[in-house]
Amino acid sequence: QVQLRESGGGWVQAGGSLRLSCAASGRTASSYAMGWFRQAPGKEREFVAAIKWSGSTYYADSVKNRFTISRDNAKNMVSLQMNSLKPEDTAVYYCAAGPGRYSVANYAQSSVYDHWGQGTQVTVSS
Repeated sequence: QVQLRESGGGWVQAGGSLRLSCAASGRTASSYAMGWFRQAPGKEREFVAAIKWSGSTYYADSVKNRFTISRDNAKNMVSLQMNSLKPEDTAVYYCAAGPGRYSVANYAQSSVYDHWGQGTQVTVSS
C-alpha cells in the first residue's frame, strides 16, 4: 500500500512560483510512476504532469515549459515546480501513484493510478 501526502500549496500572484511536494510511503513506492492532477471548482480533474521511475516525464500542453516535475527515488518524493503561474492554474492539486509498467504518456489518464493524495490548494491571483 502506498500513501501520499502533498505539501507546498498556497497563494501567489500571477507570474509567481510555487513548489509542490509529495511524500510517498510504502515499501514499493519508489517503483511507481507518479503524477500530478488538478481540479478547479466546477471542473473535472485534469492531468498536469507525470514522471516514471526512470525519470521520463510527460506534461499537459497547458503547463509545458512552465512546470517541471521531478522525483527523488531515494527519498520517495516527487515535486512539481510551477513557474509563471496564471489565474487559470488555480485548483486543488493532487499527487497520484500508479504501477510503472506503462509508457509515460499513458499516465495522463487518471485510471492508471492506484493511489491518490488528499490534495493541496493552489490559488493564483491576477
